[in-house]
Amino acid sequence: MSVPRSSVPLRLPYVFCAVLVLLLTGCGSGGLFGTGDSAALRGTSGVPGPAGSVASSPEAPPVPSSAQSSAGPAVARPGPSPGPPRQIPGLGPRTGAAIPAATRQAFVVTGEAMDSNRSTAVLYTRESPTADWRAAMAPWPAHNALNGWTDEHWEGDLRSPVGVFTLTAAGGRLDPPATAFPYDLSPDFKVEGEGFHGEPLEGSFDYVIAIDYNRLPGTSPLDHTRPLGDERGGGIWIHVDHGGPTQGCVSLTEDRMKELLGLLDPAKEPVIVMGDADSLLR
Repeated sequence: MSVPRSSVPLRLPYVFCAVLVLLLTGCGSGGLFGTGDSAALRGTSGVPGPAGSVASSPEAPPVPSSAQSSAGPAVARPGPSPGPPRQIPGLGPRTGAAIPAATRQAFVVTGEAMDSNRSTAVLYTRESPTADWRAAMAPWPAHNALNGWTDEHWEGDLRSPVGVFTLTAAGGRLDPPATAFPYDLSPDFKVEGEGFHGEPLEGSFDYVIAIDYNRLPGTSPLDHTRPLGDERGGGIWIHVDHGGPTQGCVSLTEDRMKELLGLLDPAKEPVIVMGDADSLLR
């Protein structure tokens, strides 16, 4: 049976309008390429937008909002890992490795040259064995032995031993400044005569700090025990400067000696790192 022509036109406008409305509105608010989510996804002029956004150029087509959900949330990237702790300047790998791991104070005495008796001293500290080393004071002038430095010290060679040595005891003829160090107050810390340049030696041992070279750590600086034998020398101290080179010790001015005694802390297991500049770079 044929359908009358008059019945067909009555339905076509309704169906056509419904389809047209659906095409114009798209899926969800803002439309398929609307100005809602897609605007937040785009950068400008080829420059990337905010974190998690997709960069676009003027010629690039807009990106559907569904791209954001498929990419997932932006993930923060970890920053660069911290580098190794800052080491003491002027020390080579072998010298630096000789400093005990638990040490948090290092008194570094750097000679001008192997045969020089003039040095510079700096106290370095660190908060923990894995922290940076930092200078605790400005450089101080110092003297060392008349003939300079040696890797193998012998009695009478008039050279200071190169190396890293612990500091565990102090003493002197005068009452100590405020110090945490074991301090042996004794009139036996006396010296007379003249130095190599004719300068008086009196008062040089008013304050001393024993360097643990060929001695028993922790004993008075006056202790004469020599574990390596008497021929290897001993009695190597940090003491008051008398204005000239020493026989093997390191010397500082009296005010610097007092300051050093006040700064050194046995709980930080201090050491002295001493030698000419070239030797310390090894």
